[in-house]
Amino acid sequence: MTDVPSVSLALDDQLCFKLYAASRAVTRAYKPMLDQLGLTYPQYVVMLVLWEWHDTPALQPTVKALGARLMLDSGTLTPLLKRLEQLALVKRQRSARDEREVHLSLSEAGVQLREQAHGLKTRLLCDSGVDLNQADALRDGLDQLLAQIRDLSSSAPTGPAGP
Repeated sequence: MTDVPSVSLALDDQLCFKLYAASRAVTRAYKPMLDQLGLTYPQYVVMLVLWEWHDTPALQPTVKALGARLMLDSGTLTPLLKRLEQLALVKRQRSARDEREVHLSLSEAGVQLREQAHGLKTRLLCDSGVDLNQADALRDGLDQLLAQIRDLSSSAPTGPAGP
């Protein structure tokens, strides 16, 4: 039997808990600023992607592509998009070629909201005293972690083994 390193089950030693707690803290910190825009954090994340895509006019954004970009299923996205549509920030339109495909676009109000949201990240980081270089390094490290976990989960068996 090979030696397996001792793994602590203490909560503070769990990376998953630190990520969860940090995510919640960041979401809470954004809340007062997003309240001023009339958005929840999940709605803000959707808008970030739509603003990004708005700068690439050749791209025809769809709900499916948005789900892939945000790693969310349509059951989670649909209520978010309905609410953004009610707020007159987003337009949804079924494809004439394929009714299952729903195209997304920003309304004029959705485009204008981008200007109000422009400084949120910087304001949050400056208000919290976070070093921008450290934040960038952390983001890059999390990108690597996410890629490795995605690779691991995509190579994992998806069903029962054969006979």
